[in-house]
Amino acid sequence: MNILKTLELSPTLRLLAARVLLAGFGSVATASSLNFGIDPFEGSTLRNTPGRQVIGGEFFINFNTPTESFVFSGPAFGMSEFRFANGLANSIPANANVIVLQTTDNDDNPLTPFGAGNAADILAIRITVPGPGLFIYFNSSLKLPRLVYSDDLSRNTADLKILARMLGLNGQSGEAMLNELPAFSASNFLLAETAAVPEPSSLLLIGGGLSLLAFGGLRRRAARSRHRQELTGRSLGTVPVH
Repeated sequence: MNILKTLELSPTLRLLAARVLLAGFGSVATASSLNFGIDPFEGSTLRNTPGRQVIGGEFFINFNTPTESFVFSGPAFGMSEFRFANGLANSIPANANVIVLQTTDNDDNPLTPFGAGNAADILAIRITVPGPGLFIYFNSSLKLPRLVYSDDLSRNTADLKILARMLGLNGQSGEAMLNELPAFSASNFLLAETAAVPEPSSLLLIGGGLSLLAFGGLRRRAARSRHRQELTGRSLGTVPVH
């Protein structure tokens, strides 16, 4: 539904409102963070299903490590601190809970797929501190990195939620993105006490655009009401007073 068209604004007012709304939403869309503010398993019944469950439905994104970051709600993800590690499996500390895994094979056979479950199994061997966590791994079938949430990195039966797949990383695509995994640092993973919201300046712009829409809609409805009253008066043989 086109909100500008629905309210039947005049062409001039419609154009002005559209420009203000685009400015507001544009500043949100180009923000340098991707925010995750709800329980990763919200709406799913996997908690009641035995064994590991892997939930997809992830975002498809491009990511630039020098300028962008992931922001996670601590309460929603059950995490109060981040302990970051980036490297091959045998270098991952036992207490890490945010990991960029550079290992891409779990069975010494490059022809077999390496997916989220395989990466989680490798990490479960290394991680001895129970608790939820996040990891990035390189999917050998899709040929791209994926961001994954685990409700317990130390268990090889923990449920997994795929949060995002990276179609591009630092301007690279396909297998070339493997070489970009070492570029991830702790600064790319931020923990928030609550879900992130648009910046105040963005909210003001959006609010201004919506106010223009509301004002224009009221003016148009008032004009139609006056017109109907005049028509009713004429049909009754009366003359409207101006």
